[in-house]
Amino acid sequence: SDGGGNWTRIEVGDLPGVPDTAFVNDIKADLFDADTVYVTLDNHKYGDFDPYVLKSTDRGRSWKSIVGDLPDRHLVWRVVQDHVKPGLMFAGTEFGIFFTLNGGRNWIKLEGGAPTISFRDVEIQRRENDLVGASFGRGFFILDDYSPLREITQDVLDGDGALFGARRAWWYIERGPLGLRPKASQGDAFYTAPNPPFGAVFTYYLPDTLKTQEKRRQEREKPLIEEGEDTPFPGWETVRAEAKEADPAVILTIRDSDGNVVRRISNGPTKKGFHRIAWDLRYPATQALGVEGSYAFPEVRNYMAAPGTYTAELAKRVNGVVTELAGPVTFEVERMTRGTLHEATAEEVVAFWKRIDDLRRKTTAVSQLLPKLDERMAHLGEALGRTQSAPDSLDAEYEAIRTALFDIKVDLNGTPEAEKVNLLEGPSVNDRLDVAITGNSFSTYGPTPTHRQQMDLAEQQFASLKTRLVELTESTIPAFEKRLAEAGGPWVPGMPLSVLD
Repeated sequence: SDGGGNWTRIEVGDLPGVPDTAFVNDIKADLFDADTVYVTLDNHKYGDFDPYVLKSTDRGRSWKSIVGDLPDRHLVWRVVQDHVKPGLMFAGTEFGIFFTLNGGRNWIKLEGGAPTISFRDVEIQRRENDLVGASFGRGFFILDDYSPLREITQDVLDGDGALFGARRAWWYIERGPLGLRPKASQGDAFYTAPNPPFGAVFTYYLPDTLKTQEKRRQEREKPLIEEGEDTPFPGWETVRAEAKEADPAVILTIRDSDGNVVRRISNGPTKKGFHRIAWDLRYPATQALGVEGSYAFPEVRNYMAAPGTYTAELAKRVNGVVTELAGPVTFEVERMTRGTLHEATAEEVVAFWKRIDDLRRKTTAVSQLLPKLDERMAHLGEALGRTQSAPDSLDAEYEAIRTALFDIKVDLNGTPEAEKVNLLEGPSVNDRLDVAITGNSFSTYGPTPTHRQQMDLAEQQFASLKTRLVELTESTIPAFEKRLAEAGGPWVPGMPLSVLD
């Protein structure tokens, strides 16, 4: 108590319930009370694997055990106290990491992918509220942002569900080796450990597993089956109701500061307990369904929302009924760095990204439509040959439609035959759009004059293309199909049934 001038000796055998052959694994001063100290001891060299964790509130004059309900044969190596909530503590044991919310009366094992192994040291990174565990021979394990544990109360556990606040989410473009993710083409020759999920990470709690009607019925029947009793047929109405029911889901809704919905995420676990779900700061992908990702980005995705204040809400969907559970909680998305060169504001960058996404949404729709139109035209050509009429204006009209469709494909993507021989053509819509996308997908600097110019021209070209395509699909082709049916041609996929009247 005098800075090391004098020391008081305490024999471990004098501690309550501790053998005199035990040795001290760890000793920690309380972060909030100068009179309080914690000690963990170990007697495994004498075949005793019991946990020994003690606390003194009078500078070591008297001690009491805070082992609580730690499992037997779980010797404790380290103990560490949270720097915000005094009763929140962590213990590294022979078989995992445990935490207590009440200073040691009750302990809960942390799961989350940590192996069943000896954790010889445990530390807290205070700035990020991360818990770091050093295992015996299995490497380091990090629990990112354990701060939700500070908010757990009995009222929270007894409620319908809980959503805990997210720490600040950094706004930046992730970098990958060789420009790709996660390891480019380097494989395991390039060692990496996983980072925390990108974006805003939320912790939520479900008091019970979300179950379908079928699952609940099966649980009611299980004891009967185990006892060998009858399980009556529930009836066809019940079976049909179970068959049409969708799987339950947890829905996280993100809103901006004006209350507008930015994203809804429904891929979180639905089992009882604590779970995590991340928003990658991006708007939902708007590319046409059927469009696949690239080698660099296997999943289609959109651009990021702007930095600012957002809120999150938690809901559940069971048997088609959505029920609000918790929230809203507020969190910040903050720009991580500023560029060295002159750059656009984040709002200007996001505005240009939205222009790219709007045009990409339209071009991908056309890209998915054109092959179907080719198939439809092939069917119409076959049907034309099966009419009971000599070659006439229908044949000329069919060729005109094919030509118009070919011109639209060239305007969108260019001529494949020209590309085969490296013949330069005027840029297509997608050529110009690719310039804007490539120059703005890996940087937050914002568009250059070239990007803006190519985007303007791409939008103008697409507007003309869309007008012609709408006329073709909504007027010209339906009119041709009607005349084809009147000439005795067979029905083809895509035709309305009314042409057969």
